[in-house]
This record gives sequence, C-alpha cells and structure tokens, in this order.
Amino acid sequence: MSRTLDSVVVARISSLVPTLRRSLLRIARSHDQLPEIPETHVEVLRLLVGGETRSPGEIAAILRLSRPTISNLLRAMEEGDLVERRTADHNHRQVEVRASRYAMEVYARFQVISTDIVALALEELTDEDIEAIEDALPALEHLRDHVRARARALDAEPLDAEPLDARSSDAKVPTVGF
Repeated sequence: MSRTLDSVVVARISSLVPTLRRSLLRIARSHDQLPEIPETHVEVLRLLVGGETRSPGEIAAILRLSRPTISNLLRAMEEGDLVERRTADHNHRQVEVRASRYAMEVYARFQVISTDIVALALEELTDEDIEAIEDALPALEHLRDHVRARARALDAEPLDAEPLDARSSDAKVPTVGF
C-alpha cells in the first residue's frame, strides 16, 4: 500500500486499544474483585489459557525472555496458583507448564464481565456510532491480523536478534489485562 497515513490517525488507533483494554480491566476488577495480576504474568497466561501446555523454554522463546527470568516468573506464578508445572509424560527430563484452574476461572470471569461492560457501553451510543463500529469491525480485524502476523514473525527470529525497540524509535506499549 503506497498511501500515506495521517500520523494523528495512526496515533489515535495505537492509543485506543491499550486504553480500552486497561479501562475494561479496571472496571472488571472493581465489579468482580478480580485479582491484580502483573503484566508479565498476564503475558504468560495468554499463552496458556486456551488449555495450551508449553515448556519453559518455549515460553521464554515466545516472550523473548531469558530462561532464568522465565524460571523465576513461573515460580512466582506457581506460588500465586496461576500455573502448574509437571514433568512431561513423554520425557521425564522436560517440564510442562499450563494455566491453573484458578487462572482459567479468572480469565473466564474477565471475558464475561468485559463483554457485559462493552454491551452496556454500546447501549449508550447512538445508532450511528454503533453502525460505524459494526462497519469498522472487518477492517479492525484485518489490522489485528496484520499486527499479529508481524508479532509471529518476531517469534520466528533467533533469540539473539536485535529486540524490536532497538530497531525502531517506536516505544513499546505495555500489555495490560487478558
């Protein structure tokens, strides 16, 4: 695409998603007393909440963190009942990590509450705003897919590759919530 994008529009889109996510998380926590979970823990849980089982090495590679960092992170998460570690059935020298039942319950509660919050907010909008949002959904889904594909391409890079924030002047936006 050779079209030049308005930097204000790009900045507005870029700030919209994390702001919406943080706001949803804040409201959901206040309504259902959801626990405060550090961002790094949430990043790990996102990899596991679909019932996925991964090794600590896989988690380290995907999140581009060192193995000692992941080891310490998983220890803290296990103490907080967020993950379970067990020996792999096929190789007793390998450890598998999965989200705990408690973490899955918290995630499910967050999903239900955040859906309800969005539904209530949509009810307060005009019909024109709702229609505009509905019309924008396919384009937003395409945007999500393109961003996700770029993130997956980073996952395929060797671990000693230069980090994203060293390759560009764009500041990293912290991930918050599920």
